[in-house]
Amino acid sequence: MDMLVYLIPASLFMGGAGLAAFFWMLRSGQFDDPDGDANRILRTDYDDHPKE
Repeated sequence: MDMLVYLIPASLFMGGAGLAAFFWMLRSGQFDDPDGDANRILRTDYDDHPKE
């Protein structure tokens, strides 16, 4: 039972840090173009293909 004194605040802090990181990613535009990423892996004209 004594460990709950440490585990509950640690889990609340980690959950709050994850939530803050999620809102920061939303504000920075991380999720603005999900369709572009999905279509990009299907293309064959890569910019970073190895030179022959």
